[in-house]
Amino acid sequence: MTARWVLKGVKLVHGEVVDLVVAEGRIAAIAPTGELSLTVAGEAGKAGKAGKAGETGGGGAQQRIIEGTGLYVSSGWIDLHVHALSELTPYGDEMDAIGIRQGVTTIVDAGSCGADRIDELAAQSDKAATNVLALLNISRLGLSRIDELSQLDWIARDPALAAIRRHPAFIVGLKARISRSVVGDKGVEPLRLARRLADEAGLPLMVHIGAGPPEPEDIVALMRRGDALTHALHGKGGGLFDERGRARPALVEAARRGVRLDVGHGSASFSFAAAEAALRQGFRPDTISTDIYRANRLNGPVFSLAHVLTKFLALGCPLQDVIEAVTVRAAAWLGRPELGRLQVGDRANLTLFALKREPIALRDAEGQERTAPEQIEVRGAVADGTHFAGEIWAEAGY
Repeated sequence: MTARWVLKGVKLVHGEVVDLVVAEGRIAAIAPTGELSLTVAGEAGKAGKAGKAGETGGGGAQQRIIEGTGLYVSSGWIDLHVHALSELTPYGDEMDAIGIRQGVTTIVDAGSCGADRIDELAAQSDKAATNVLALLNISRLGLSRIDELSQLDWIARDPALAAIRRHPAFIVGLKARISRSVVGDKGVEPLRLARRLADEAGLPLMVHIGAGPPEPEDIVALMRRGDALTHALHGKGGGLFDERGRARPALVEAARRGVRLDVGHGSASFSFAAAEAALRQGFRPDTISTDIYRANRLNGPVFSLAHVLTKFLALGCPLQDVIEAVTVRAAAWLGRPELGRLQVGDRANLTLFALKREPIALRDAEGQERTAPEQIEVRGAVADGTHFAGEIWAEAGY
């Protein structure tokens, strides 16, 4: 790759237009457009006047100018809920197909694998251009079957702790799918075991909520500050909002003590009506994730993280809040703030996107539709300062 490049004239989500310099894979400078010579001595200032990709500035350092006028730049998007073990059916996909090629520089596999297959997922992640992290399914079987918590002896403490010790930088939390189709007649007992395991490992829990029983009151009672409740805006009976769209008191209490609300759209777990009820009552999602896998990427209703983010624009959420849900707030949940910021000295994880002023019809998991007057369109991404994907980089010869 080029040793130094300048991304010119891009807009931050709060509106400032900047030039951004990346050198040797790290952010070297961010300055109001046209002022780089005041911030970076020598090479970056000369690069800002070079005008063509591939030119060389003074001092012999190779540099490129990437024209970004009309585009937004943010830190690289983070999708906290994906399924990325390609061999799994139906809940699997290719890491880079749902990652960097869709403008998502970090994906978190949300429980595809338990202790039996987590090594396989980790090995695949080493070959991906996308940054990949994982939530360990508390069932050692993972999603090799979809009732993986229906037998309590599948929740094996020792293999899980051994997997966490083998992959301390890869496994960032635990995943428990607590809905009737997964736990069978075991109620919240799998979640009690998950709670003990998470506390012993010192990791947060992401808890899937769906059709009950168990009931949401019993689920959130076992969750703690920093845990994440995914599928929080599903439209199935027995969710976090009653039949009149009012937040259940247990949700209010859980949010008060710091339980995070995650979208986890998926094929069956996002309702416009539930999202509208949440926003009316002051419950914004802390993080927006897709629960993407091959079928709902190709056939919908998910398609991509950008498509899901556009749904929140359609609901009236400000662009800055929507982008923070997949950058700053997602990185904070991971305990990796560097993944959610644009800061000089950090590895370059960037997403470039445009707001396309063209109406689009959007469908939720219930088949209901809303129309957005504009849509988020990804133009490119950089992961870890070395991997490039998207139209803008193709145009620049990467």
